[in-house]
Amino acid sequence: MSMTGSQTIAISPTAAHKVLELLDREVSASPEHQGKEYALRVAVQPGGCAGLRYALYFDDRKMDDDQVVTVEGLEIRVDRMSAPYLAGATIDYVDGLQQSGFTIDNPNAKGTCACGDSAQF
Repeated sequence: MSMTGSQTIAISPTAAHKVLELLDREVSASPEHQGKEYALRVAVQPGGCAGLRYALYFDDRKMDDDQVVTVEGLEIRVDRMSAPYLAGATIDYVDGLQQSGFTIDNPNAKGTCACGDSAQF
């Protein structure tokens, strides 16, 4: 199943390229990862000081109810339970003096915590 319209999670070209770079490095460094098809899995999980936290990780599992979008050659998988929370969200990568790493701009979040790792929906 593919995500469409406002249901789609987006990723900036900068973030997509960074994820592909990290994925290539991970697969190259670990023989047990070679030969598998990995994608970026994005999910929301219980926890964090604001109620839910974001999880981004490489996953070779394909679930029947995953929503999948491909951007810049990167496949992104979102599980059925996380999809409503992530609809319209955008993943970016920043690399500056004050902050480096992935960020998620989520219009569904009513609030975030100071650490930036969790959100309230």
